[in-house]
Amino acid sequence: MQTILFLCTGNYYRSRFAEIYFNHHAQKRGLPFVADSRGLALEPLNPGPMSRNTMRWLESLAIPIPPNPEFPRSAQVVDFEVAGLIIAVKEAEHRPLMERKFPEWADRVEYWHIHDVDCATPDDALPLLERRVAELLERLEKT
Repeated sequence: MQTILFLCTGNYYRSRFAEIYFNHHAQKRGLPFVADSRGLALEPLNPGPMSRNTMRWLESLAIPIPPNPEFPRSAQVVDFEVAGLIIAVKEAEHRPLMERKFPEWADRVEYWHIHDVDCATPDDALPLLERRVAELLERLEKT
């Protein structure tokens, strides 16, 4: 199995949605990929392991939420070393963090443009993220 690593800032909302959505659909398609996710600047004030918006959106798509979701995890060099593909969900937000914390990996990341809650509502951002992950699944299915 090849690992796809999704990155966001807090590993609480966008990257967690991408990870769970990807794994659900990759398994259904029989693809030899598994997603994981990490954060580049965790927020210690998050109330719980995962955003309620993420859980709500996954439930609306009939995608099961893991019974005991892990709490957000910080990215480490080993996460990059084991990943076959690394995707940060918003370039303007995550490239500077990558360049500061993991400069040797910053140019090996595929950057998307999915806003966080400071710039877009979950009802706007999550459908776009869903579409991008679905496109990724299609791309991987062709390889």
